[in-house]
Amino acid sequence: MGLIRAGLSAISSTMRDQWKEYFYCESMDDDVLVVKGTKQINGLFSSNRGSDNIISNGSGIVVNEGQCMIIVDNGQVVEVCAEPGEFTYDTSSEPSLFHGDLGDAIIKTLETIKNRFEYGGEIGKDQRVYYFNTKELMDNKFGTPNPIMFRVVDSKVGLDLDVSIRMAGVYSYRIADPVLFYTNVTGNVANVFTRDEIDNQLKSEFLSALQPAVGKLSALELRPNEIVNHNLELEHYLNQALSTKWGQLRGLEVVNVAISTVTLPEEDAKAIKEAQLESRYADEGLARGAMVEAIKDAAKNPSGAMTGVVGMGTIGSAAEGLAGLFKGGKKAAADGWTCSCGKVNDGNFCSNCGKSKPTVGWSCTCGTVNDGNFCSNCGNKKPL
Repeated sequence: MGLIRAGLSAISSTMRDQWKEYFYCESMDDDVLVVKGTKQINGLFSSNRGSDNIISNGSGIVVNEGQCMIIVDNGQVVEVCAEPGEFTYDTSSEPSLFHGDLGDAIIKTLETIKNRFEYGGEIGKDQRVYYFNTKELMDNKFGTPNPIMFRVVDSKVGLDLDVSIRMAGVYSYRIADPVLFYTNVTGNVANVFTRDEIDNQLKSEFLSALQPAVGKLSALELRPNEIVNHNLELEHYLNQALSTKWGQLRGLEVVNVAISTVTLPEEDAKAIKEAQLESRYADEGLARGAMVEAIKDAAKNPSGAMTGVVGMGTIGSAAEGLAGLFKGGKKAAADGWTCSCGKVNDGNFCSNCGKSKPTVGWSCTCGTVNDGNFCSNCGNKKPL
């Protein structure tokens, strides 16, 4: 048994006149996942009695955009069609493969159905038509009831810190494999199967998968406030985490995740800032030490006191850089002076005895300030 394509458009009056009976499903609301197809005979929909669970040879079946139709024969899926159009049911043909854009997973399922009938499948006495909503099911709000751990890593400054974050946003999903969804979730449906029958379960599993998915974002060395900019990566990691329960078991997949807020406790935010400051100061200290060692090595170089650092210009730059590094640290010892009483001071007067800071250098009668024993301008001797 199989389907023969009869037309590409929605159901037409011409096809309706040709078919003695046909199955059709109106557009499904966003909260509807599965609808049982209703048989229409001679222009009137049937009452869905038990005798209606038989599909006559030559019956018409219509599939609209955003729908996937399956035929169940004695409890087994025997036909799948995810392409919009008009089809004629033919009991003499083998199962057809109208998979549409549902992807590789459904193709494997369809091949299994086809193989089953090649090895002796028979027409049953209970046949049902179901329509699945394959559109993106949006606006599933979520929020983490408890904080989840996020590892803040920054290899540039040596930062590695675990913090607690809370997240809120919305996600969307879709039925990617209707056969798995029918087999493991809905089974035979009397009329409709709606989202509220499964949403609580899905949301709980989504939140459970959020922890390992967010944890993988740590490898990107993100700050917590940067998570909202990496929704694509988060979708990928969530589908990985949900691949067994959602993908392989129920035929579902996450389509989109939009994080609206990421918050962390004040103490964790403060801890990140302190860790960043400590790392920066540590880096400055290492840089100072490296600069000093470079200058020492240059001075010891046997080919010349300054050639160890590629010329005098480099040494000058190194010295300037070293001076700049020390600006943010403690004042150099040369900035202070020692009083005759033995007290080391850095002001203009001794904090112990009150004596004023000695004047550096002496002024010659010619006006030149000198620090040697003779004036560098006129040669006069330093007065006693």
